[in-house]
Formats: sequence, structure tokens, C-alpha cells
Amino acid sequence: MKIVICEDDVRQRKFLQSTIIHSSLFQYEDVEIALVASNPSEVFTYLQDNRADCFLLDIELQHEINGLELANVIREKDPLATIIFITTYADKLRLTFTYKIAALDFIVKNEPNLAENLIKTLQIAYQKHQSIHTQNIGKHFQMKIGEYVKLIPFEDIYCFATSANSHKIKMQEKSGVYEFFNNLTDIEQQLDERFFRCHRGYIVNLQQIQKIDITMRTITLKNSSICYYSLRYKKALMKALSSTSTIIFE
Repeated sequence: MKIVICEDDVRQRKFLQSTIIHSSLFQYEDVEIALVASNPSEVFTYLQDNRADCFLLDIELQHEINGLELANVIREKDPLATIIFITTYADKLRLTFTYKIAALDFIVKNEPNLAENLIKTLQIAYQKHQSIHTQNIGKHFQMKIGEYVKLIPFEDIYCFATSANSHKIKMQEKSGVYEFFNNLTDIEQQLDERFFRCHRGYIVNLQQIQKIDITMRTITLKNSSICYYSLRYKKALMKALSSTSTIIFE
């Protein structure tokens, strides 16, 4: 679980970082503090090429963008991110309803058991992170486009194909076509048995195949798009499809 802290008070910032590092939570290998920021601009810069799972945000940031507005941007980019608000004034918490932000918890800075509350909340965040990670293994493809991370269910994907644009891949799925930087070899490692590398330029979802033209060596998918398969993959492709009776062979 990657944690981002955004707090403009230097003492509070150091306290949050130290409390997490010295807690039992930090013994897990997949828990790390990815960024300790004093303002939203640092968070925006980080999110251009990275993502995090949990954000500790001060509501009263002395910046043109406050913690609530920052949370809105984070939520747009990653709906699954966990947000924990930190505030000096408990009455500020009602503002989260105005901004319609779903936060895991709210921590008040001047409470005597601040450290204990922080770790308890982060433990819950970690459990949520583990649950999401477990549910998504083998079920979703994680695609990064610019600053955004999108999870695509495997069953919604038709195919992956190399793009005319260098180092880019085109993915066809039920909601449209996406183009992003990656390569088929790395993508293949993220997929499960329902996907098949049928050509050096194509990976197809076997469950989305509608028709195969053996003469032309083409694969027609259920969205009517056409992919090609090469002779070297023909035998393995036919074996993979042997238990499927709904595919038309021509």
C-alpha cells in the first residue's frame, strides 16, 4: 500500500511520517510512504507518473487548493483510492458532504490519542487495499493513460494490438478503443488463460471470438473487428478453442 501525506505544517508532517514508520503497519513489505508533500502541487506532480493507494490529506492547506479540492482531483483519477482527512477543527468535517467526497475516516489533530487513531485507520485502509488487490488479481487489466489509472474487467476486453504509433498498444473493449504506452509481451504477463497471443501484433480474448477464417487467417471478434493469426500459432489456437462450440470456422 503506497501512502501519500499532504500536510503544510512541518511539525505535523514529521509527526505523521514518524508515527507510520514506527508502527507495526510498516513491517509489511508492501507498505511504504511514497510521498510526503507540503502542498497539492507536489501531489499533482507525483500523480503524473505514479499512483498511490492511500492519501492522508490536511483539510486546511494554506494553498489555493485546499485538502477537499485535492481529494476531488484524486478521486477523479483513481476511484479506488482511500482518502483520510486530517483537520484541526472537527466542525470542518461537514464540508466533506458539500464536496461529496467519500472518505475512510477523519482524524482531528488535537485529540490526545492522535497516533493511535491514525494507525487504527491505516490498518483499516490496509485491509481494504488487500481486499481490492485480491479481488482484482486475474480479473482486471490495469491501464495507465496519462495521469489516470483505469481498471478494465477482462471479460470486457476484445483484443490488444500493436499501434502504428511507436511503443503504443491499442486495446479494444466494450466501452471503446484506448491507445497507451506498453508492449504486448508485458501485457501478456498480466492476463489469464482466456487470452491468447495469436500473432506478434495481436492478443485476443478467446471468449470474444465469433468467427475464424482459416483461408485468410483472420479472427472476427464479437464487436466485428478483425485480427490476424500467424501459422506458427495456428495449432495452439485451435487447441485452445477446441472446447468452444459457438465459434464459426470458414
